[in-house]
Amino acid sequence: MSVQSLKAALRAEMRRAIKALAAEQRLAASAAACAQLQTQPIWRRARTILGYVALPDELELAPLLVQARAAGKIVALPRYVANQSRYEAAQIQDLDGHLVPGRYGIGEPAAGCASFPLNQLDLALVPGVCFDLMGRRLGRGRGYYDQLLESVRGIRCGVGWDVQVRSEIPVEPHDAVLDCILTPTRWISLNRRAD
Repeated sequence: MSVQSLKAALRAEMRRAIKALAAEQRLAASAAACAQLQTQPIWRRARTILGYVALPDELELAPLLVQARAAGKIVALPRYVANQSRYEAAQIQDLDGHLVPGRYGIGEPAAGCASFPLNQLDLALVPGVCFDLMGRRLGRGRGYYDQLLESVRGIRCGVGWDVQVRSEIPVEPHDAVLDCILTPTRWISLNRRAD
């Protein structure tokens, strides 16, 4: 079986597993993940953070990003750059008021929000379909996050449900490697940078 076929099968399996989670479980798990992240030294040290706008099958970190802004941290979100077919980071002041529907219907910073250099991020919080204990990430298959993460010099942290962490997943050479993984019940540090 090809790597692409293995990835497609794993994506389908993860969709089923996440869909099986009740709404109350999702809400509680998101709150637990936010609480888990707040205990980590990297969260306390980070002055510049790349977050994300959660899709229905992803952990919701918005309340924590709002708190980070209130604490004086710079919060950026991915924004699609059509003429370059890639995502950039754009600084956000108001998580509700400054979002517009993006390329795939996902909320992203409006055009008036300033770009933020990826290489100046202290922490990038990255959703995914599945993660493994070697720091590898399976995304949705378009490669946008792999491309974006190439320029991130800070800590790259995968964020997902507990069911999304496996001992090993199929990968290809272009797949980005993470420094840590956050779930509702675990902080998995994969190298010293994430401690």
